[in-house]
Amino acid sequence: MSASRFRTFRPLWGQVSAWFVWVVAAVGSVVVGLGSNGPMGAAAVNKVSFIVFALGVSWLLWRLGGVHAVPSDEGLRVRNLIRSRTLAWAEIVEVRLGPDDPWVRLDLADGGTIAVMGIQRADGERGMAEARRLRSLVVSLGEAPDRT
Repeated sequence: MSASRFRTFRPLWGQVSAWFVWVVAAVGSVVVGLGSNGPMGAAAVNKVSFIVFALGVSWLLWRLGGVHAVPSDEGLRVRNLIRSRTLAWAEIVEVRLGPDDPWVRLDLADGGTIAVMGIQRADGERGMAEARRLRSLVVSLGEAPDRT
């Protein structure tokens, strides 16, 4: 099996957006917080609140920019915004990216679903091609072997 089939799934525009928003929000908050000299800006609690906000935004955008899915022979490790989960190929029943879905959804054998934020509709044809690549991995590696 070709190593390119096991490339990590990462959204293009999700990462670009996360970095851009981080520069504007987090770096801007630190600059404003440390540079404020007005009647309220000089108070230490105000400066600290800008720094805390910048740290919170940095963590959130780091998680958002780091969403991905890593395929291997054994299964798929999905890292979304809050949670990460590892699935065996046989657990994945279907790969869906409907017209109104922002990212791929996996139907699981236990009846549940899981989002794969690493493959996003916002990436256009690239996102659709990645969804097809994931579907082909599920079909080729997720089928249970016949026992006769």
